[in-house]
Amino acid sequence: MRNIFSTPSEDVFSRGTNDNIELLKAWAGSSIAFAIVQTGPSNLLSLSLIQNLIISAIVCGMAFVLHELAHRVVARNYGAEAHFIANDQWLLLSIVIAFAGFFIAAPGAVWHRGQLTLRQGGLIALAGPVTNLVLSILFLLSLCAIVLIGLPLPNLLLITLFIGFKFNAWIGVFNMIPAGPFDGAKVLAWNWQVFAVTVAVGVGLAFLLGDQVVLSLLSTLARLR
Repeated sequence: MRNIFSTPSEDVFSRGTNDNIELLKAWAGSSIAFAIVQTGPSNLLSLSLIQNLIISAIVCGMAFVLHELAHRVVARNYGAEAHFIANDQWLLLSIVIAFAGFFIAAPGAVWHRGQLTLRQGGLIALAGPVTNLVLSILFLLSLCAIVLIGLPLPNLLLITLFIGFKFNAWIGVFNMIPAGPFDGAKVLAWNWQVFAVTVAVGVGLAFLLGDQVVLSLLSTLARLR
């Protein structure tokens, strides 16, 4: 998703930017905020914060960093200049808001410029949400496979896989909102069929495969071992 409140100056393209540092800031800020929400303000001095930081670093890192890298890779593939720029103000604000129990995902955005067709712009926008939906499916399949095989793995890994499945599903479908700066607006402007299919997959993962449905599936797989 693009930065809602401000656009970068031309210096970003004329002088360039260190995308690795910008992505690291987005990864760290989002992970801290998500860990605080998962732990709860009253338990921040407990060991559960460390566990949630580990889970958040993996989940948020893959969800946000790979989402933005997908935008950048596709944009550069079409010959456009593209850089990721972290939204420092919103990253700090998201950490503050996390103490109230709310998670806001606004780590930054990939900005690009160049002569692009409507189709190319739509595919660049589509790359981010599709990356999250693919990750969601991979997390779910990995979790099911582990339960079915019966591997003696630590609960931390199982929890990480489950949260990774849910988190990526929500990020994927959220970014397909067909309005404003969201990726869905550009996808819909390019091809409504692609938009509809992507939203359907996202809704299925985020809503139809709810916690109880997934837990029932895992329970069934465990009995089939």
